Amino acid sequence: MMKLFVHRSLISGEIRIPGSKSHTIRALTMGSLSWKESVIRQPLDSKDTRSCIRGCRALGARILCKEDHWKVQGGPGIPHAARNVVHLGNSGTSLRILTSMACLSSQATIFTGDSSLRTRLIDPLIQSLRELGATPFSALDDGKLPIVCRGPLHGGTTEVDGTTSQYLTSLLISCPLAQRDSLLMIRQLNEKPYVEMTLSWLNRCGISVSIQEKGHYQVPCGQEYKPFDVDIPADFSTATFPLCAASICGTEVLLKGLDRTDLQGDKVVIEHVHAMGTILKDQSDGLLVLGNPLQGKAFDLNDIPDSLPAMAVLACFAEGETRLYNVPQARLKECDRIEAMSTELRKMGADIREEPDGLIIRKSKLQGAKVHSRDDHRVAMALAIAGLAASGVTEIQNADCIAVTFPAFVPLMQSLGAHMEVR
Repeated sequence: MMKLFVHRSLISGEIRIPGSKSHTIRALTMGSLSWKESVIRQPLDSKDTRSCIRGCRALGARILCKEDHWKVQGGPGIPHAARNVVHLGNSGTSLRILTSMACLSSQATIFTGDSSLRTRLIDPLIQSLRELGATPFSALDDGKLPIVCRGPLHGGTTEVDGTTSQYLTSLLISCPLAQRDSLLMIRQLNEKPYVEMTLSWLNRCGISVSIQEKGHYQVPCGQEYKPFDVDIPADFSTATFPLCAASICGTEVLLKGLDRTDLQGDKVVIEHVHAMGTILKDQSDGLLVLGNPLQGKAFDLNDIPDSLPAMAVLACFAEGETRLYNVPQARLKECDRIEAMSTELRKMGADIREEPDGLIIRKSKLQGAKVHSRDDHRVAMALAIAGLAASGVTEIQNADCIAVTFPAFVPLMQSLGAHMEVR
């Protein structure tokens, strides 16, 4: 397993933020449901998106990957069942979306994943799919992977668990191809911006969904996915890490490629960081970040759970107290990110307290330590950011998980002057 060693550093310069994982996976899956060719330009090429490609191909899509664009095309009608067990690596988004897609076929498809993905609950989606006429089941009867997916998806009415937005996104993508109309009734939806992104993509593809009342989504059957040719915008979730790094140990760092008008929920992190004191300037080619003294604040992270690890690190350098709250779903990601950041940052000397739905952090003097990524890419990158502003050397174990979403993280940070080395 890769170890990442991080030394205290002062960073400056400019980097281009890679494409959005959330947009890329939606493009791949919806393109796979169209029988005409779609073009995805400047996609994110990472372990997660490659897992999605593997899953889409297994269900019958034809995907051609060039350096700066991918072409994807499904066949007419419903996806085919996969002939072999499909391994989706660490990609939770791909798993949830492809589970419903596989249930459009009357033949069985089996999905599995790595050790982390096999711990993540999928039973609420299984239950909704069964209420809609499909017959998926957990092979070990524990609501987790491996999962056997089988349709057909008849349609109908189901109450959808809103603990993660991915369950609703999955059903919204596949129900337009069900045999009957569907009514999806969501309860206590977390991560709402991700559903808004899904609805925008459905509209782009010519798919009609009506929101009858709060939390009720009516999805007509018999629809057809139209092809598209689209540029994938830069990823705000990814940008969170260099943004926070520049805030605590940067002079001037230009983050290129960010589109502040995009629907990604994580763009609100820019507002949070600014509220804490970071100086931000919009430029014609990106966002200029200037380090500045920080002040602790309280932030509701329900819409942006992926920001919790980086925000927890930023809070260690802010005067007073920072409260990150209303984000219980952060415990259900690649690892329990609330517990992980609390435990690992305490190893570095952080004054941090775990809450059921978040963290409370006070300004701390961090020291380098041996910490563990928990095989979670966002935890690994957050700890690397902490190491840039800590005294001594920080050793991050199992740091190879960073490639799940940001394969170029280390070289891009090195280009800014970050003293990082892989061993």
